[in-house]
Amino acid sequence: MNATPAETSIHPRELQRRLAAGQPAQLLDVRTPGEYAAAHVPGAKLIPLDELDATDFCRQRGGDGKPVYVLCQSGGRARRAIEKLTRAGVTGCVLVEGGTQAWIDAGLPVNRGESRVLPLMRQVQITVGFLSAAGAVLALLVNPRFALIPLIIGCGLLFAGLTGFCGLAVLLAKMPWNKSSAGNLAAACCPTDSK
Repeated sequence: MNATPAETSIHPRELQRRLAAGQPAQLLDVRTPGEYAAAHVPGAKLIPLDELDATDFCRQRGGDGKPVYVLCQSGGRARRAIEKLTRAGVTGCVLVEGGTQAWIDAGLPVNRGESRVLPLMRQVQITVGFLSAAGAVLALLVNPRFALIPLIIGCGLLFAGLTGFCGLAVLLAKMPWNKSSAGNLAAACCPTDSK
């Protein structure tokens, strides 16, 4: 069974079953090049979320009726990508539940490479931890006003948890180390779609 207009998400095992059965599909990975280089679903095309031009994707797709299975690391960026694609007129977008991490946890095959870049969420955790600790130390030793730093960081984390949108992750994804030549790796080693 192919994706239907009502289908909005799919479990990784079901997607693997469909791919193994030869059902037409397009896999779109919207993570950073470093995350993609470390491990990705075979046949997934890399277009990082911040580089995703939904109108261009729609134009290149043409009248292709294949479902577009969208994944990221755990699901948040994929949801935003689907929103962008849907607004541009792309139909048949399906969220891969739990993203690449759920695919790996299910024991499904992945292409692994080497990446010297930490996963995006670890970069976020390190940055948040450093800024919070530095703000607290500065508040204790220099000026109590530095307590605003951990307060702002905490509010940012609360907002990210409630909305699923992390501004710091978006900012870090745009950093040069997350846009390495690994982005060119995707074009060289991955087909546009998987049959």
